Amino acid sequence: MMSAPLWTGDKLIAALGGRAEGAVPPAVTGASIDTRTLEPGDVFFAIKGEARDGHDFVKAALDKGAALAVIDEEHAAAFTGIGALAIVPDVLKAMEQAGAARRAQLKAGIVAVTGSVGKTGTKEALRLVLSRQGKTHAPVASYNNHWGVPLTLVRTPADIAYGVYEIGMNSPGEILPLARLVRPQVSIITTIQPVHLAAFASVEGIAEEKAGVFWELEKGGTAIVNADIPQSELLRDIAKSGPAGRIITFGESPDADVRLVSCALKPDMSTVEARVFGEAVAYRLGSPGKHIVLNSLGVLAVVHALGADLALAALALGDLKPPVGRGARQILQAPGGPITLLDESYNGNPASMRAAIENLGRLPVEGRGRRIAVLGDMLELGPTGEQLHKGLAEPLNANAIDKVFACGPLMKGLYESLPSAMRGAYAPGAGDLEPLVLDAIRAGDVITVKGSLGSRMGPIVKAILARFPAVPAED
Repeated sequence: MMSAPLWTGDKLIAALGGRAEGAVPPAVTGASIDTRTLEPGDVFFAIKGEARDGHDFVKAALDKGAALAVIDEEHAAAFTGIGALAIVPDVLKAMEQAGAARRAQLKAGIVAVTGSVGKTGTKEALRLVLSRQGKTHAPVASYNNHWGVPLTLVRTPADIAYGVYEIGMNSPGEILPLARLVRPQVSIITTIQPVHLAAFASVEGIAEEKAGVFWELEKGGTAIVNADIPQSELLRDIAKSGPAGRIITFGESPDADVRLVSCALKPDMSTVEARVFGEAVAYRLGSPGKHIVLNSLGVLAVVHALGADLALAALALGDLKPPVGRGARQILQAPGGPITLLDESYNGNPASMRAAIENLGRLPVEGRGRRIAVLGDMLELGPTGEQLHKGLAEPLNANAIDKVFACGPLMKGLYESLPSAMRGAYAPGAGDLEPLVLDAIRAGDVITVKGSLGSRMGPIVKAILARFPAVPAED
């Protein structure tokens, strides 16, 4: 039996608040704002971005098989007769309208995930555990901003059992309208950390912004709060003043509703014992790190709030793997033996940087191998940036990191504060650091590459993978 299309053309155009030109497609099977990833049958939204205008790619989208292109009135005359079009006053607002229309149709358990650190990992863990219990939809990547959230809603099938939506921000006023689109029944804030301090006066200000996911809960919904952070009480007070009917806490704190009893941290996994409202739950986590253990408690809190099967969710966590750029581990072949690469290049902030360094410290080295940290600047930290970078010297020393390769103006202060034996090399930018890292790697090394996305550490990972072939996986 064939599944229903994502949208029928006429219903999508109505949801967009647009007018049709050309033949209305009987079915739309997906949604895209990027012709590079567009699939035949998708609706293409010609979004105006900071660098490019999607209207420049409308013809390419239709040539590639888009079922429909959404354009604005300003460009309508230029595209007369080109194909199936939905013409709207504003493309982004139309996409938001369609996302809101789809949300109104859903009879699913809807979850919003935010936090300074751990949003994407928690979203992926929820996708994993909930998909074992019913049809689940979540964004394919970190689609958590003003275009990513409505696009994800438009892409959501009407017949799901669970929907998981990641909500992010860089500056004040961004969380609330996105949460209003999602209208969650359950909202979780993973943690609050000194991230985006360039846009906020204090960490408490960050907490208040993140708490927008509690203000927009469906009436009687559940707010899930990290019990271990200094802002826990503030977040609980905000949740109590909003529409939440229930607050669940998680963490190591003795009074947490979902509480960590013990865990064994290993290089490639962890074992966990927890109590969920007094019920003992033991499980294996397929992704390493204490921060992942703590986030898994939040996942179990969500599962409990949704009324889903807790034991089945705990079992599924054994299959959890780190997302690309967020701790994915590969064994590569260097002359004389293997090396281990941990790709943490997608993002960097003080909390995730410390977690990555701790993970690196747990990995064993053999022979002449060394633990090597390749670090790029953590961005958007405001006036505290230099101090927060220098503060990484403590975990680097505590976790027996042998060599540090660093790039960026903020990392320069950290690099110069390190013992001379720990200094591998410093360069102003990632491109300059890349050959120095490649020349230094040898058999037995364990390497972590970490930095904010804007520091461009990803190409260093790609260069390492290009130089050293992956060891074939065993059957």
